Amino acid sequence: MKSKVPDVPQWAIITNGVPDRVVIDKSGANLAGLQRINVILKSTGTGKISKALQVKDPNTIVEHDHRFIKRETGPLQGFKAFHSAAATIAGIETAHMIWKEQFGSNGLTGTPQFAALAA
Repeated sequence: MKSKVPDVPQWAIITNGVPDRVVIDKSGANLAGLQRINVILKSTGTGKISKALQVKDPNTIVEHDHRFIKRETGPLQGFKAFHSAAATIAGIETAHMIWKEQFGSNGLTGTPQFAALAA
């Protein structure tokens, strides 16, 4: 009898290595798939096992964070070149990450941190 758990995306593990932790939703199928991967890794002697972090709705967290970016870039719809749009959006995202203290600040406030990244 074939398992209902989908096949392991082996190419992802081969390419990127085994992740330390995996964020999944509260679905039982996802947890079963991750447990299957861990059993395979343990039986082959790889030893490194991924930890499952179950979140009620991971997309909600991402969307809440992305809402700020959408609000900031809304008035900026008139870019003439893709590279200038990409650079501007990357700067807005970086500033937002600094504001949320997602970088190691080393005691610096936001402006010096942004200037250090730009240099």
